[in-house]
Amino acid sequence: MKRNSQLSGVLHVLLHMAEHDGPVTSEALARAMMTNPVVVRRVMAGLRERGYVRSEKGHGGGWSLACDLSKVTLRDVHEALGGPSLLAIGNRTEAPGCLVEQAVNAALDTAFHDAEALLLERLGDVTLAQLSADFHSRLAARGGIHQLEKAHEG
Repeated sequence: MKRNSQLSGVLHVLLHMAEHDGPVTSEALARAMMTNPVVVRRVMAGLRERGYVRSEKGHGGGWSLACDLSKVTLRDVHEALGGPSLLAIGNRTEAPGCLVEQAVNAALDTAFHDAEALLLERLGDVTLAQLSADFHSRLAARGGIHQLEKAHEG
């Protein structure tokens, strides 16, 4: 079953952007996300609407952070992406009149709702600043410097 990694990818590029002086192009972010620049622009539009990023057009333009990392949680970013489903599993709906299917789906609905509520709560407990601090700790342990252009070389 394919998992939706959009939140992970967006968090990834936001942290790269936090380390970059000046705007980062959609093309550079697309390389980091291993996707198309059009996808990056579409995803970043929701973040721009929330005031988390800004875009600058023209030569030397691109995307830059417009927020305090300590004030934005993973849940905030998830919601800016449209709040996609957090669970990749769902109910069987082939026989809605079947009482067995109804009983199973009722139990699963409760479990899915509870799991999603817990996950959203946990996402709300983690800020972009905490992710950045973890990154810096890992970078220091490696003894390196951060360069977006080299971070994703094979």
